Amino acid sequence: MIFSESKLLPHQPVLYHESLRFLQPRSKGKYIDGTLGAGGHAEGILAASNPEGMLLGLDVDSQALAIAKTRLSSYGNRYIIHQASYVNMIDQMESLEWDCVDGVLLDLGLSSMQLDTTGRGFSFLKDAPLDLRFNPDKGTPGSELINTLSEKEIANIIWINSEEPRSRQIARLIVENRPIFTTTELAGLVLKAYRGKRGKAHPATRTFQALRIAVNNELEVLKIGLEESLKAVCPGGRIAIITFHSLEDRIVKQFFKRESVDCICPSEQPFCTCNHQAALKVLTKKALKPSQEEIVNNPRSRSAKMRVAEKI
Repeated sequence: MIFSESKLLPHQPVLYHESLRFLQPRSKGKYIDGTLGAGGHAEGILAASNPEGMLLGLDVDSQALAIAKTRLSSYGNRYIIHQASYVNMIDQMESLEWDCVDGVLLDLGLSSMQLDTTGRGFSFLKDAPLDLRFNPDKGTPGSELINTLSEKEIANIIWINSEEPRSRQIARLIVENRPIFTTTELAGLVLKAYRGKRGKAHPATRTFQALRIAVNNELEVLKIGLEESLKAVCPGGRIAIITFHSLEDRIVKQFFKRESVDCICPSEQPFCTCNHQAALKVLTKKALKPSQEEIVNNPRSRSAKMRVAEKI
C-alpha cells in the first residue's frame, strides 16, 4: 500500500497495472478494495469498470479515507466508503445487499502516508510517540505493549513477527531502559543491540515491523480476511493479495495452496477423510514482483509481492 500524502495527490500504487490485469474489472461488476488507503487501486478499478461498475472501499484509517474520498469524488454513486476492517467485508456486503463480488483486492502493510505522517510512530527516522496503530482511536499503542509485557513476551513478538536475530538482546535492553515512549528511544536501543553496526537496512526495521504487526494483530487479521474474501467472491471472481514481507506472503501462499486442492489430509493417510473440496484456482504460480522501473520510481515497492486466485 504505497502512496504519498503530498497535496492529497497520491502516487500510483504498487503493482497497479498487474492488479487491474488480473482483476479484470468490467461494467456492472462489483469489487471490494479491503485496504482502500488513498484510493489508487480503487480509482483504477472504477475507471476500468465504467460505466456501471461498483466498488466498496474499506479501511480502518480515517486519515486515509479522507484522502480516498477526495480522490474518488468524480465517480459519483459508483463507490461506497466505510471505516471498517476487511475482516468484516461480509457484514459490509450484507448492509449493501450484495450477494457476492467479482473481485477482492487487499494491499497489505504500511502505507507511505502512514510512514511519512508525523505523530503516528511508524517511522524510526522521526521522533514521535511510539503509537503504531492503523486506527489511532482503537487498540493498544506500541509504547504500552513494550512497557508492560515481560522480557520473554517482547522477545517472542520481535522474533515471531520479524525473525530478528537479536530479538533477545533487544528485549533485554527494552526492559532495562523502560519506560519507553518514543520512536527514537526504541530505535536507539536497537542500534545499541547491534553495537552501532548498520547494513543496507536500518537495524530497527525488523523490530518496528514486529511491534507494528503485534499492535494491529496483522497476521491473524490476514488469516480471517482470506477466509472472508473466499466467501465474498462469486464463482469466477478473483482475489488479489499484495504483501510486503515473507510472513504475510507465506500465509497467502499456504491459503491459496490449501484451497486449490480437493484433499488436505496428511500425505501418509491411506484414504481421504477431510471431505475438503477445491474452491480456488491459483493464477500466479510464482508471486508477481514490481518491475525494475517501478522500483526505481518507487523504492518502497521493492519488497512487494502479489498472488492471485480465482474462485471455482
